[in-house]
Amino acid sequence: MWRGLWTLVARAARGPRSPRPCTRQGSGVSVPGSGATIFALSSGHGRCGIAVIRTSGPASGHALRSLTAPRDLPPARSACLRLLSHPRSGEPLDRALVLWFPGPQSFTGEDCAEFHVHGGPAVVSGVLQALGSVPGLRPAEAGEFTRRAFAHGKLSLTEVEGLADLIHAETEAQRRQALRQLDGELGHLCHGWARTLTKALAHVEAYIDFGEDDNLEEGVLEQANSEVRELQLALGAHLRDARRGQRLRSGAHVVVAGPPNAGKSSLVNLLSRKPVSIVSPEPGTTRDVLETPVDLAGFPALLSDTAGLREGAGPVEQEGVRRARERLEQADLILAVLDASDLASPSSCNFLDTVVAPAGAGSPNGNSQRLLLVLNKSDLLPPGGPDPSPNLRPHLLLSCLTGEGLDGLLEALRKELAQVCGDPSTGPPLLTRARHQHHLQGCLDALGHYTQTKDLALAAEALRLARGHLARITGGGGTEEILDIIFRDFCVGK
Repeated sequence: MWRGLWTLVARAARGPRSPRPCTRQGSGVSVPGSGATIFALSSGHGRCGIAVIRTSGPASGHALRSLTAPRDLPPARSACLRLLSHPRSGEPLDRALVLWFPGPQSFTGEDCAEFHVHGGPAVVSGVLQALGSVPGLRPAEAGEFTRRAFAHGKLSLTEVEGLADLIHAETEAQRRQALRQLDGELGHLCHGWARTLTKALAHVEAYIDFGEDDNLEEGVLEQANSEVRELQLALGAHLRDARRGQRLRSGAHVVVAGPPNAGKSSLVNLLSRKPVSIVSPEPGTTRDVLETPVDLAGFPALLSDTAGLREGAGPVEQEGVRRARERLEQADLILAVLDASDLASPSSCNFLDTVVAPAGAGSPNGNSQRLLLVLNKSDLLPPGGPDPSPNLRPHLLLSCLTGEGLDGLLEALRKELAQVCGDPSTGPPLLTRARHQHHLQGCLDALGHYTQTKDLALAAEALRLARGHLARITGGGGTEEILDIIFRDFCVGK
């Protein structure tokens, strides 16, 4: 219904077609139709107590006066109760709170107005159609309010990404990370790195221009080289952690594996809090990989239920086993499940030898795959008896039937996923997108060229290229500040 309503509003607001002007704003980004005033429903679709309708552009004040009585604008950034009426027919639409945000002190940097109306479909559609009838207003395109905020320098590109991540956050960890990025932590870090490069570039160019005249202080190039080396170390550390931020945004891949009838499907259902997998005492019930997105201890994860690992089954089940082993190789974290009452069986021993032991031993390059060993069906063990597996690697006892041991498992998962995804509450900001990693790697590569070349002109160009990569992360950057630093840091003609 809402999509059809928006189509009607768009048609009502659409006048004779004419080319939209394209102007350059503060960020250097082309904004199609930046002279137009846009409007949209900013709150969620569907029935609600209050719906927020927003406008942005030079005609926002006119739109606010056209729909409200009295016709004067309310005080800036103060909520006022007004009667909304259709500007053409005068028909009352709703009694609503209205707010006026004159630019540039607004979200987009333009004149903005907000209508906080009752959230019924009839009220929302009436106000949207009324705004569509005001000359100079048109429905906003997807993301256009945020794009205008970026174009007017109200948000950097990383802050825009943080806002998008906050809107789509489904777990506590995602919310914390998105808020840190929206607050500008990643942007501030990149700006700090860019200032270091700008200063180094200023030193190199000053040496090129004035070094032969002996008008510069000693150690100019050595200082630039030292700053570049420190920056290389910092960039390398962030790039080594780059995958963690992307996992935090998209979800870590957690694979539940084990021999048949160990309780893998029961564990998947318990962690996902819904019947994802069929549970049956018959071995080989799960024959394909079943995946479901879940919130595990506040972290996003893609949970995979796999076929029981065993030999000698039919061709269909063997295909399921092959796919299970394939998922194990791709896993960020393995939940290895065994039957606590059947640890001596051939299938359990084979699983311990082929999956659990290699994960603990690690790979030749020193990286070990993360694995949590879970002994399920602890309810079948004698009460108060000894540990059924004192010689096993550290493990957790769990009963999917009674839920005993679940809290301990969730705490262990929280610690493991904090290592896999990074803890958004502490440490430096994470790189949550592939483009962040791409530009940081490009910056690091350019700094590598700087350290290798003996030609100062090529060294300066490498520093410019490195600065350009950092600027692309935040969506800004320039070269004018280089001259400012030259005259501020050096006494030319000394």
